[in-house]
Amino acid sequence: MCSPKSHWVARALLPALLGSVLAFPASGALFEDDEARRAILELRTEMRQRIETLRRDETSRREADQKALDDVKRQAEEIAYLSRFVAQLKNQLESISGEAVKIRGQGEQLGLNMADVQRRHAEQIKRLEDQVKRLEDRLKTVEPVKVSFEGSEFFVEPAEKGVFEAALASFRKSDFETAQNTFNEFLLRFPRSGYSNSALFWLGNAQFVLKNYTAAAQSFRKMISLSPGYARVPEAWLAIANCQLELKEMAQARKTLEDLVANFSQSEAADIARERLSRMR
Repeated sequence: MCSPKSHWVARALLPALLGSVLAFPASGALFEDDEARRAILELRTEMRQRIETLRRDETSRREADQKALDDVKRQAEEIAYLSRFVAQLKNQLESISGEAVKIRGQGEQLGLNMADVQRRHAEQIKRLEDQVKRLEDRLKTVEPVKVSFEGSEFFVEPAEKGVFEAALASFRKSDFETAQNTFNEFLLRFPRSGYSNSALFWLGNAQFVLKNYTAAAQSFRKMISLSPGYARVPEAWLAIANCQLELKEMAQARKTLEDLVANFSQSEAADIARERLSRMR
């Protein structure tokens, strides 16, 4: 059974512990690596373990209090029995009756005290559970989630996933101006995201549709430099050649198409490049 002192220490530490947890910054920058994410998960696990310890301590204390109350009730019953047994002994009746009243009063007071303690502890646990729920709800808004996109799996923050999906949705609705702006915002906010190669690819396509050919070519080149093994690299080379053709850079376009055929000969983009080269001769 936990001592009163241990209960007092636990109650004193709870507000400080909760304050330190709730003060944990919610900035997206905290989750830029797996170590920070693991720290969040370990923190939440530690909180739950401490709550479980408090609950076990409360259960032990309740059992001890109940035992004490049962002992007092048994004493009251024994005194009542003795009172009836010596009822004929007038000289002792008053003394015994007074003692019985006193003990019964103590039992009633202990019962009242125990009910009050139980109520206060129940309220404390309820407040703690509410605080933990608020913390968990807060963590859900920043806790990394695993996604699978275009053959790759990686962890992203909820906000990161939301901005990328919003940009891609704008592109698919042919709202290329919004898509261009949102992809640019995404790349500024999340430069190390697992979505970065895809964001650059679709940004380049939006810029091409908007006739921003120089910017589009730069986006495709940056994508190739960032992820040379990305499945859309051949498409990006073909898109660069298209930008060069639109800018009337015929020699550069021919060289880009020839490099595409040489380096990605089995790709669909290489087949298109061969056809265009044959028309340029």
